[in-house]
Amino acid sequence: MHHIPTWIWAVFWAVVLVLIVVDLIAHRGRHGESHRAAIIWSGVWISAGLLFNVLVWRVFGARAAQEYLAAYFIEKSLSLDNVFVFLVIFRSLGIPPRAQHNVLFLGIFGALVFRALFIFLGAAALERWSWVAYVFGGILLVTAWRVFREDPAQQQENKAVSWLAHRLPVTQEVHEKKFFVRLADGRRVATPLLLALMGLELTDILFAVDSVPAAFAVTQDTFILYSSNAFAILGLRALYLLLSGAVGQLRYLHYGLAGVLAFAGLKMVLEPWLHVSPLVSVGIIVVLIGAAVWASLRARRREAPGPKQEREHREPRHPTEAEA
Repeated sequence: MHHIPTWIWAVFWAVVLVLIVVDLIAHRGRHGESHRAAIIWSGVWISAGLLFNVLVWRVFGARAAQEYLAAYFIEKSLSLDNVFVFLVIFRSLGIPPRAQHNVLFLGIFGALVFRALFIFLGAAALERWSWVAYVFGGILLVTAWRVFREDPAQQQENKAVSWLAHRLPVTQEVHEKKFFVRLADGRRVATPLLLALMGLELTDILFAVDSVPAAFAVTQDTFILYSSNAFAILGLRALYLLLSGAVGQLRYLHYGLAGVLAFAGLKMVLEPWLHVSPLVSVGIIVVLIGAAVWASLRARRREAPGPKQEREHREPRHPTEAEA
């Protein structure tokens, strides 16, 4: 583990805060966001995360830069699961696009806090008890099997949101961008926006149980872990807006995510006997996710109607003389 100078933490937080402020200013007063804007902002956050790795390489060396890259790709890959959850929560609660930005922003801010807690506690546990690595590996393997069997894109509701909805006084309608409203009888109740935010936070805690141990499979350096996780998470809002209309087409993506989790779990369990370098880990992750996306798109194209079928579908069929 590297000695982390205070100034690099200061640089990291300065970059993060500047990007958050720019993001807030850019989206202030907007009622929605175009697909083109989502592409641009996804590019901004990915570029920021990869450019920060240049600083990691200059300060800590090539090995640390490879670990950062592997941890970043693991978190970025597994964050696709979050996109599925965001979509299910917003659809089930009827949250319009104009109100989603505030929920996503606060949800991602909360995720930064929870990830810090998980990472620093996890690093302390691994440093003190070596057997914790096997526990983490076991959790990842069990989760990989669950993700392999259950396609999150097919979920119709979020269990955390359903549980909260039956226990909190919540209005049926969304009231602009308000989290609380006062009813005619004077009672102060929550709106579906608060329910969505709480659902996002609860599910992110559950996802952190998977993604943080997966990142520990490639490095145990707290700075590299947290900075790579932070940049991957901060781009979630733009990633959601970019993929929300396409997640249903990525039918095999959960197999790729299961593969990433299984790889990380096996890497942690077998590390004493089989070492996989961070750069090789990056290649394996890219191949697993890339193959799942390619297979999904190929299946989609194969099932799409051809020009002849589309023409037959559009043109009315006229009965023959025999049929008449």
